Amino acid sequence: MANKVLVETSARHVHVSKEHLEILFGEGYELTVKKMLSQPGQFACEERVTVVGSKKELANVSILGPCRNATQVELSLTDARSIGVAAPVRESGDIAGSGACKLIGPKGEVEISEGVISAKRHIHMTTADAAEFGVKDTQIVSVKVDSDGRSLTFGDVVVRVSDSYALAMHIDTDESNAAGCTPGMMGEVIL
Repeated sequence: MANKVLVETSARHVHVSKEHLEILFGEGYELTVKKMLSQPGQFACEERVTVVGSKKELANVSILGPCRNATQVELSLTDARSIGVAAPVRESGDIAGSGACKLIGPKGEVEISEGVISAKRHIHMTTADAAEFGVKDTQIVSVKVDSDGRSLTFGDVVVRVSDSYALAMHIDTDESNAAGCTPGMMGEVIL
């Protein structure tokens, strides 16, 4: 399947720092693995939080583990607008000057002054995958998705290369719904 990549939908979620995890869930708290994700070492947790914006809140938002150095909230643009939070389109980890919100857990609350983003669509690749596709890290490509009545080509897809990744494209729920994506759908990478 030359130039084909699995397209996965990444729903709203939160990455927490160890410090914030302990404020939200209690001192010494450890995340509980619910299920492993496609990216090696990444997992969905049993733990959930409420994300509060200026207009309203989103309850039961999943936490993804393991803990990170900085707390990051990833929302679709629809989610962000609906709760009144700014969420610039950014690559994961690029949170400087991004949106603010409050997180509520069972033991406490955390106000984050930045960290809310809408994740830029991207493809995770190993160095071997990148060589096979003829791309390099941070290169921008397009990906064509064929679906029943909703086929489209995603532009501005950033290639992220690391041997700690597994080959997959990640889009948010707005993008997935716009293209009529279904589990297991493949996209064609266009250079």
